[in-house]
Amino acid sequence: MTVAIVGVSGAVGQEFLRVLADRNFPVEELRLFGSARSAGRSYTFRGKTYRVSELKQNDDFKGVHVAFTSAGAGTSREFAETITKYGAVMIDNSSAFRMDDDVPLVVPEVNPEDALTRPRGIIANPNCSTIQMVVALKPLETLAHIRRIHVATYQSASGAGAAAMDELIAQYRQLLNGETPKVEKFAFQLAYNVIPHIDVFTDNGYTKEEMKMHNETRKIMHSDVAVSATCVRVPALRAHSEAIWIETERPLSVEEARVALEQAEGIVVQDHPSEKSYPMPLFVAEKDPVYVGRIRKDISNPNGLSFWCVSDQIKKGAALNAVQIAEYLLKAGNIHKSA
Repeated sequence: MTVAIVGVSGAVGQEFLRVLADRNFPVEELRLFGSARSAGRSYTFRGKTYRVSELKQNDDFKGVHVAFTSAGAGTSREFAETITKYGAVMIDNSSAFRMDDDVPLVVPEVNPEDALTRPRGIIANPNCSTIQMVVALKPLETLAHIRRIHVATYQSASGAGAAAMDELIAQYRQLLNGETPKVEKFAFQLAYNVIPHIDVFTDNGYTKEEMKMHNETRKIMHSDVAVSATCVRVPALRAHSEAIWIETERPLSVEEARVALEQAEGIVVQDHPSEKSYPMPLFVAEKDPVYVGRIRKDISNPNGLSFWCVSDQIKKGAALNAVQIAEYLLKAGNIHKSA
């Protein structure tokens, strides 16, 4: 297959290279694209060196089967027609098209079949915090319809990109050296701090990040579920954590919930509190699954359950999910070489 990566120099773009290699995705030809600043850089994939081309409005995507894009919503909107005009499948990691009615929003463990119908040749990769939550919710929804979700996220620096990760590391170094930490990527210093503010605030008092979790969850799960989120940035490096409370139409026991989660695709249950065994971002970083623990009844609601989940934001929250979509399409015989 001929594969393109747009935004290859970013954290997610680099993760695409690793995930494609690790999963032995059938890449016969690889094309790398980036901004004018990134053009000319070289990256190695499976022992071969590839140079980055500047993304332009031309015919560079002719012959491409699938294009993984992670260069921001503005770039995705500007170049979507160029990327897809010869028939390439565009799997987009930005927020540009997620809520468009004619663009499927896909998590392979939850709604893979939605990827088969894509009128514009685009499939949207959901927001990272939404992806890991719906993976954990799917087996529970199968047991009993989920009516309500409350979620508090503890999101790592990686959600703001490679430069944000570098800034967090630099801040700790600067503080240990008695220097004033440099703050550019976040509203405040993140080191030794938590910031209850991700993305911009909307008129209803929620941030865009929080509203993404509401809107995207409903679209992915084809559900009327009510979702209320509080999204918080924490000084972890690259895995997001979430405390989740759900209310279901009928009471679920902890035992049946645990069995469903243990049997579900893409989930690892790590739930032995007496042994201090539960998911933590330090140990989940760079791993593929969504980890679930602290499964318990919500003592404030007879139809409620509470649990904790952690997943690598750059992997399952971005690059891995996109590659899994392409794998599903390939297995279904639904990717065809463009003109």
